[in-house]
Formats: sequence, C-alpha cells, structure tokens
Amino acid sequence: MSKKEYEIDEKLQYRDHLTDIIKQAEADGQFDDLPGKGKPLNLGQPATNPYEAQLHKTMKDNHILPRWIELGQDIDQLKEKMKTMDNRKEKRKLLKTINKKIKEYNYMCPPSLQRMRIEG
Repeated sequence: MSKKEYEIDEKLQYRDHLTDIIKQAEADGQFDDLPGKGKPLNLGQPATNPYEAQLHKTMKDNHILPRWIELGQDIDQLKEKMKTMDNRKEKRKLLKTINKKIKEYNYMCPPSLQRMRIEG
C-alpha cells in the first residue's frame, strides 16, 4: 500500500521566533545582571477596587464565607441526605428545595462554577 499524495511524512511545528531570540539571550547570560533578578515582582496595588479588597480582607480575617460558598455547602449536604431517604414524597420535596438553592447559587457564583439542576 503506497502513501497518498496529500499525506505529509513529518509533523509541522509552529516556531515563535521571538521566543527563540529570548531563549538564546537567556542562554547567553544577557539577563544575568538585571536588577531584582530572582526576587518576586512588586505588582503594586491589586487591580480590584480598594474598598472591595478591604471587604474581602475583613471577611477573611473574621472567617466569613461569601453567601454562594455557603449555599454550595448546603446543596452538597442536602444531596447526601437525599441519597439516604426512602420516602418518595419527602425526597421530591427535598429535590425542589435543592433545585431552588441551586438557582440562587447560580445567580451569585462565578459563571464557571455554576451547577446543573438535579432530576429525581
């Protein structure tokens, strides 16, 4: 069986020439005498609102969790409780409560952490 005309024998790789130049300069020791080498960067104030930063610090110092994290913990506990239930009527009622909490949670949490409703 012969290779088809359109098949390529070797893999094509993207080469970033700027990265190559920087790596070569680094290998040559051109960055060895820079001031602050090996020390952490001082990035100054965080990009967030200073009032918000103070709020987060105060909450952390006083061991207060944001509401959406507390809701997430409640949801997890209720899901575990539901696994042990036998009464269908009570289970359905708990399912509605869980889904209501999931809806509230999804309104508050970051989009990447949202949860799906659960089905009975």
